Amino acid sequence: MKNPNRRFKDEIYEQFSRIGKAVSSPKRLELLDILCQGERTVEALAKETGLTVANASQHLQVLRADRLVETEKMGLHVTYRLADQMVCEFFLSMRVLAENRLAEVEQIKRQFLAGREGMEPVDRDALLKRVREGSVTVLDVRPPEEYKAGHIPGAVSIPLKELELRLSVLPSDQDVVAYCRGPYCVLSIQAVEILRANGFHAVRLEEGIQDWRAKGFSVAVGNEVK
Repeated sequence: MKNPNRRFKDEIYEQFSRIGKAVSSPKRLELLDILCQGERTVEALAKETGLTVANASQHLQVLRADRLVETEKMGLHVTYRLADQMVCEFFLSMRVLAENRLAEVEQIKRQFLAGREGMEPVDRDALLKRVREGSVTVLDVRPPEEYKAGHIPGAVSIPLKELELRLSVLPSDQDVVAYCRGPYCVLSIQAVEILRANGFHAVRLEEGIQDWRAKGFSVAVGNEVK
């Protein structure tokens, strides 16, 4: 008969392992990353991740079964959101751990950014300081619903797909700093390329809104700063 102390340990660590199993899929990690920006429908999540709606739904059901996400039925659509801000903090911690322990992460990133205009390294601390001071134009190129859910105070919202049509709203005499969901989001990379091709001095802020929040900086929700 198993020792009660051993049974207790086995049962506890079995529960802990459920979280590890739930996030063992690259696609489920990407889904969590997107949901860190705000709630989305299954259809929107499928489009963002390159999955079919059926496959996206299957992955989301795994995350839901282990209490990482919650759902709400809105008309004909099912909307998913993170169960708690702690889930996003967990994802961010895991991402930082991978960045620090896996050299392959930096190698893949360097290869992707090599030769892309405006992607040269910048002094991130100095850039963050300028963003907080408001001495640059901060451009949020995420979808509108993500901007509304949380953004850098003072940031201008122009989704990437609208950028070329709305360049006139950006001041040409001030540096533009574009950001999106974080260091592995390509929306801000594309935005910087468009801006530079049209004569703007633009750079990319690697930090997304969750990185910004994790640093203890204030976040604006709608028109309110928190």
